[in-house]
Amino acid sequence: IGLKRLDNLQVLTEEVIRKGIPGDLIEAGAWKGGATIFMRAILKAHDVKDRKVWVADSFEGVPPPNDTVYPADAGNKLYEQDELAVSVDRVQTNFRMFGLLDDQVRFLKGWFKDSLPNAPIDKLAILRIDADLYESTTDALTHLYPKLVPGGYVIIDDYGAMETCARAVRDYRAMHRITEKVERIDWTGVYWQKSQEAEHR
Repeated sequence: IGLKRLDNLQVLTEEVIRKGIPGDLIEAGAWKGGATIFMRAILKAHDVKDRKVWVADSFEGVPPPNDTVYPADAGNKLYEQDELAVSVDRVQTNFRMFGLLDDQVRFLKGWFKDSLPNAPIDKLAILRIDADLYESTTDALTHLYPKLVPGGYVIIDDYGAMETCARAVRDYRAMHRITEKVERIDWTGVYWQKSQEAEHR
C-alpha cells in the first residue's frame, strides 16, 4: 500500500490508542494481509491487549460485477485476476512469519454482502477499506461505518485509483449526510475522522 499509507495507518492507530478511542481495527479487503499484520504489530508494540484486528476478505479474489444492481461496476474485470485470490491459510502464514497470529486476530471470510452484516463486531476505532468495486465498498461502508465510534477513522485505499470506489464513497456520504472533511494521504488513499456530532445524525 506504499509508505505514505502505512505511515497514515500507524499515525491514526497510535492516535486512537493514545486518546483512548474505543474499538477494534478492521481492513475490509485484506489481500495478503499486510495492512492487518501492521495493525496487529502496532497493538503489540504498545502492549494493547483489549482490541482485535479483523481481517475481512473473500480470500477468493474480487466478485464478478453485479451490474444489474450496481451499474457502476459494469465491465469490471478484476474478478479475472487470479493473483487477487489469496487463501486464508496463506494470510495466516504471513501473520505467523512475524509472530503475530494470536487470539487478537480474527478472520471474516466471504463476500462482504454475506460476511459483514452479522459480523460479531461491537465497536470499531479504525475502519480501513480496500475493496475496489462500487458494490464491495458500499457493502463495507453500510455494515461497518455505523460501528465506527465518534473519533474513529475511516481510511479508503482506492479513492484515487478506482472511480467505482470513489463514487461509492461519495454516494454513501451524501446519503448519510456525512460532512467530515476528506483528507488526502497520497495519490489514491484518503481518510476522515468521524465527528462527535455524527453520533446524533
